[in-house]
Amino acid sequence: MKKYMRHLLTIFLLTMFSLPAFSLDSQLLPDVKPGIVSIKTIDPAKRVGYSMGDVIEREVILTIRAPYKLIETSLPIVGYEKRYRGQVIGIELKEISHKKEVHEGYAVHHIKLAYQNFTKTVVAKNVALGPEYLNLINTKNSKDLVKYRIPILNVNVSPLAVFGQVKVENNMSPLLEPLQISNEQEEKGLQAALIVLAISLLGLLYILGQHAWLPRMGGNFAKAYRTIKKLPDSPDGLKQAVSAAHKAFNQTAGFTVFNDNLQAFLDSQSNFNAIKPELGQFFALSRQVYFEPDADHGLGNNPAQWLLTFTRRCRDCERGLIPSPQKAEG
Repeated sequence: MKKYMRHLLTIFLLTMFSLPAFSLDSQLLPDVKPGIVSIKTIDPAKRVGYSMGDVIEREVILTIRAPYKLIETSLPIVGYEKRYRGQVIGIELKEISHKKEVHEGYAVHHIKLAYQNFTKTVVAKNVALGPEYLNLINTKNSKDLVKYRIPILNVNVSPLAVFGQVKVENNMSPLLEPLQISNEQEEKGLQAALIVLAISLLGLLYILGQHAWLPRMGGNFAKAYRTIKKLPDSPDGLKQAVSAAHKAFNQTAGFTVFNDNLQAFLDSQSNFNAIKPELGQFFALSRQVYFEPDADHGLGNNPAQWLLTFTRRCRDCERGLIPSPQKAEG
């Protein structure tokens, strides 16, 4: 009878140690020796601002060296609520997935954990995901049972509503990135202003430009204006300036323009109607320079400067920039 009872006790003890996941508290087991298990965790980038119902996902990659192997029944159980000092803290394991890769001499375990937040708090506070304890067994010695502790992950949870006044500077988490003010509206305004500035500068360059690399900037009067601007302020220079202006009129009209056929020129070049009185003054100046030295052209003592301004206004007409009428200088 005693021998029979001894056999029953032996079978009972062996059963207990062969099913440690169901009969033993993991925290009572000794820790696994260093070097047996290596871990890599993929934690969420967001560590703050979780509220009621939010899901927090975490992946744990364990590499366990032989002769130890993971007792898979010690993996966390879905629905288990985390406790602190016996009190439920409101974090529940919502989902777990486990994949195993067995190699010669070691095994790799991919464990994905999804926790759901059910905390009831009126202020922002830190909560811990974990620790999780896993049981390992030595395949060469079934009595060699150890535990491995998966490190905790601290996150910050926030209430659904805030009661009373809150000073933000006193409740800033060190895990929270610096608050940034969007400058998108200002950037759009700056881009619009730069576009307007570029168009304005281009228009100003087109109006005042003297070179021929923009459209309609290489016209006959543009060339005449550049020529006259370089001539000396002398009687000979004035004569050359008048000749350059005549050349521009003739090339633009396609025929020789005189005072008596001026209307034909204006009919074909309607832009020049804005400066019709100045055209008459120009031909009066031309008559004085070439044929009647004593004739009065009514342009004052500096006809060369007037002619330069007149040619620039002709250039504006040529480009479609209709100038306002201008009185003759006396």
